[in-house]
Amino acid sequence: MSSGSSNDASIKVSVVIPTYNRCELLARTLSQFARQRMPADEFEIIVADDGSSDDTKAVTESFSGTLQMKYTYQEDLGFRAGTARNSGARLAAAPVLVFADTGTMAGPDFLRHHLAAHGEGDTGKGHTVLGYAYGWNPALPAPLPGLVDALSTLPAEEVVERFKGNPDFRDYRHAYLEEEDFDLSRQLLPWPMLLSLNFSVPTADYWAVGGFDEEFRGWGFEDLELGHRLFQRGLSFRMSRDAWVVEWPHGRDRAENLEEAAVNIERFLHKHRDPSVEILWFALRKTILWNANLHYSELTAWRDQARGMDAEAELAEAARRITPGGRVAVVGCGGRVPESLAGATLMDFDEDLLRQALASGRNTGQHAIGLWTPLPDNSVDTVIITSRLTGLWERLGEDLMAEARRIGRDVYAPALAAP
Repeated sequence: MSSGSSNDASIKVSVVIPTYNRCELLARTLSQFARQRMPADEFEIIVADDGSSDDTKAVTESFSGTLQMKYTYQEDLGFRAGTARNSGARLAAAPVLVFADTGTMAGPDFLRHHLAAHGEGDTGKGHTVLGYAYGWNPALPAPLPGLVDALSTLPAEEVVERFKGNPDFRDYRHAYLEEEDFDLSRQLLPWPMLLSLNFSVPTADYWAVGGFDEEFRGWGFEDLELGHRLFQRGLSFRMSRDAWVVEWPHGRDRAENLEEAAVNIERFLHKHRDPSVEILWFALRKTILWNANLHYSELTAWRDQARGMDAEAELAEAARRITPGGRVAVVGCGGRVPESLAGATLMDFDEDLLRQALASGRNTGQHAIGLWTPLPDNSVDTVIITSRLTGLWERLGEDLMAEARRIGRDVYAPALAAP
């Protein structure tokens, strides 16, 4: 389904919008895209239907005379937004993908600014662009008074002008981004800032990392997990405050969302076993997601400072004191481990030192801080935590001990705290 006389070669941006049984709000969303100042033959809208039973398809078709529209439908098998986005992206003709949600009211230059942030016509490895989201504030117990009425009667830019002085109308990430002057290149860990309701990425890079992981079902973390893979691929992250949307207020089942999110973060941890994801998990548990960058900065600084700390003598002494022949896990192993601990599971936040410790082939290991491990409850007899964790202990010690006590029957950490 398409409109106009253009062909795929003229399309610069493909916008993918997943949706489910929200046809009236979809119509409002598409109406905002019909107001884009970019020529209509230079972008397309792809509605990715996650199994709607309402008039979603008819609403999509009603815009085919105004916008270049495409539509894809998948059976309703539960909340599968990532799968829907992938289905939409497979239809995309443009070198740049923009992702929005049903209910995101785009500003009139939304697409121009996304494209400008990439560099027009740039289809090579480049940038993940995060747009701004007015009205997105999940911490608020109720919508801002008057916001729905304003969105129902005014263009999005007039809504922004009316509410921009209200701190509760700002993007929930605003204060954390403002600390770095909205420059994501200053953050060692920018990918936790990615929101699926407003971001863009080169199409080639999106598929190079496999798109959204379709094993993520329900609410939460499929967007951050994609951001993690894009960051690992080497894409820089940019923030464009000019590529803004206003999120239409809608109800959330907080209890259900948290339950689904718990399942998805567990999948995230199992899939990406590295300290950055542990830090994300830690920040979430402390309800300070945006502080993940601060914690990761502290970790990297301590990693560099602790690179010369050798725990071999400390581990040899621990081996003499624990029950012989027992199963052992070592947190903060460093680069050398005594032969008396052959067969132990080793962990260290310094990947280079962990690789050295595993070179003999006597042990198995994981690049980890020790905040989260894939080991089952009580799966080892003793967990040894070395002094290599000293610089992290004040902030992370309680959680490190909790995880050690979960996986081990005994915890041996004489250099840090009494077990």
